[in-house]
Amino acid sequence: MPRIVCTVTNDLSYDQRMQRICMSLSSAGYGVVLVGRRLKKSKPLQKQPFIQKRLPCYFTKGFLFYTEYNLRLLFFLLFTKANAFCAIDLDTILPNYIASVIRRKPRVYDAHELFSELIEVVSRPRVHKIWLAVERFVVPSFQHGYTVNLFIKEEFKRRYGVDYQIVRNLPLKKEINVLEKYPRFTILYQGAVNEGRSFETLIPAMQLVDANLLICGNGNYFTQVQDLIQQYGVQDKVALMGAVLPNELKAITSKCHVGVTIFESEGLNQYYSLANRFFDYMMAGIPQICVNYPEYAHINNQYGFAYMIKDVQPQTIAMALNNLMADNVLYQQLNANCAIANEQLNWQQEEKILIQFWNTIV
Repeated sequence: MPRIVCTVTNDLSYDQRMQRICMSLSSAGYGVVLVGRRLKKSKPLQKQPFIQKRLPCYFTKGFLFYTEYNLRLLFFLLFTKANAFCAIDLDTILPNYIASVIRRKPRVYDAHELFSELIEVVSRPRVHKIWLAVERFVVPSFQHGYTVNLFIKEEFKRRYGVDYQIVRNLPLKKEINVLEKYPRFTILYQGAVNEGRSFETLIPAMQLVDANLLICGNGNYFTQVQDLIQQYGVQDKVALMGAVLPNELKAITSKCHVGVTIFESEGLNQYYSLANRFFDYMMAGIPQICVNYPEYAHINNQYGFAYMIKDVQPQTIAMALNNLMADNVLYQQLNANCAIANEQLNWQQEEKILIQFWNTIV
């Protein structure tokens, strides 16, 4: 059985994307090892049809963390059984490159995003310079790879001459659960609580909306969001749920009324993103407000399950949310379009591309 080792820097418990990918590869007859990090607060791993490995680290953030984790990961990759190595995003690419060269094994780059153009990277010139140097040095050597949308595919081809496949982050198809909704109209943000996700405008927008907001996730902007909630006096409306396990998150999503998919426009990665939550809300059958950036607009023009907004100013966000609360005809139309879209925009269709890709590698 060919064995693929996939590497990330996050806690494996919450990575729905990699769980889907690894389950699909496992079902297709591959032995899969998913490697991530172990944190002090990490919950026990759920049983999966693939091997899960967590590497402990003394450091938890910044340069020292990346250095320590990459060294530990390299040591692991050099001595674990593998027929191919797969680096998920730029922050694990160096150990995979070195191990694949030393052991003469195929290597694949899974570019979940344009890492060097993340706002938390480009806003720090020295950090941006380092990651851009890593990208320029290593990505041309990864001739095989896949990414999540056409823009990133074309950007890698323009920069480095590599021609990657597109495998979108689509959720598993399931029947829309008609669960009892929360008693009060409830808005959901799910995903990383990171810089560039427009919390600076979403939180003040809640002053103008008679509803609750649940924020399910964790990240480098969590403390600032806590401060924003206090600053704008919306403690009675906004709840920070922290990291939520996938099964629990699915139940929460189904009980909410509206989802939120918004990003700042600064940075190529944000402007041309295609976030998991965009499809997760659709699969749960709840309408969403979504910023009208190219990749989202392209899909919504075809399926029409999101309420698109032109910018992420507080007044714009509040007006969109209030419109969805007040206009039941519009709300029901978006809800019905979710059910139509999930027949095509689902992982059962997308995994065929992934498996076909790996069959050419291993």
